[in-house]
Amino acid sequence: MLNFFKRKKYPEFWQKHIDTVKNCKKYANYENIRFVALDTETTGFDYENDRILCIGAVAIQNNRILVSDSFEVYIKQDVFNKETVKIHGIRKNGTEIKVSEEEALIAFLDYLDDAIIIAHHTKFDMTMINNALKRLNVGPIQSKQLDTNYIHKKIATEDRFKKLFSLDELCEIYNVKKHDRHTALGDALITAYIFLKLTFKYKKNNVLNLTELINTNYYLNK
Repeated sequence: MLNFFKRKKYPEFWQKHIDTVKNCKKYANYENIRFVALDTETTGFDYENDRILCIGAVAIQNNRILVSDSFEVYIKQDVFNKETVKIHGIRKNGTEIKVSEEEALIAFLDYLDDAIIIAHHTKFDMTMINNALKRLNVGPIQSKQLDTNYIHKKIATEDRFKKLFSLDELCEIYNVKKHDRHTALGDALITAYIFLKLTFKYKKNNVLNLTELINTNYYLNK
């Protein structure tokens, strides 16, 4: 009976993640916040049956992209879909150094630390990551999350009623060059550039207080 009332014991990496996010005091001061632009490459778009192949991320702080503070990990392919290789180029027996899904997630959470996650169509990346964490009997990720598609819709003057903007469309709108498109780290870097363009426009037009935006912790199609 006493065991029922005992606090659930989480794996060390997951307890660290929970405590780090819970104890973060940076969110009130924009200049101090570390953002992490994130992208995943996957075997497909089925949340239940497809798997993450690669996680790429790059940090942003005080309106600067910190290229030296980046992350990329490839995951061993227990699930393989030859059709999507045409998009991301990641082969089952490719030359990339690959680790297990568990090792990749632990490494990513350690890299993420107390950052706020930035992604384009955040729901997809976060659902894939959270489903992977669920397979480890933890999750979902506790970090605040922002969606570049959602931010753009808040300030868009054209196509106001359009629900989804692709990453390519935002690159065209904000004049962002598309280097290494359809690689996790490449798309994370593109997302980081778009985020900086969006936040600059927010400040310039004073459309919405950035602190208010961060505290919405909202992503499109939640």
